[in-house]
Amino acid sequence: MSNVNEDTGPVDYPVDGMLDLHTFRPRDAAGLVRDYLDECRRKGILKVRIVHGKGTGALRETVHSVLRKLDTVESFELAGEYSGSWGATIATLKP
Repeated sequence: MSNVNEDTGPVDYPVDGMLDLHTFRPRDAAGLVRDYLDECRRKGILKVRIVHGKGTGALRETVHSVLRKLDTVESFELAGEYSGSWGATIATLKP
């Protein structure tokens, strides 16, 4: 999967079921999450961990807002204690 960075151009990002948003600009988060989940489904990855950080919660809410709107998302919840707790979200995708 490629994402475009205005400073350096396209950036390849591995599609392995874990998306860390720390390396991306917040304004790119919504589109990136949608594209990443689509690519995961294409690869048969149905459990995805999205790391949004703890911070103010704005990025978490952006991620959750996207997840609520996608009909390809079966469910999502904050990660468990050893998977990032409230700094990450686990999404389960429909096959």
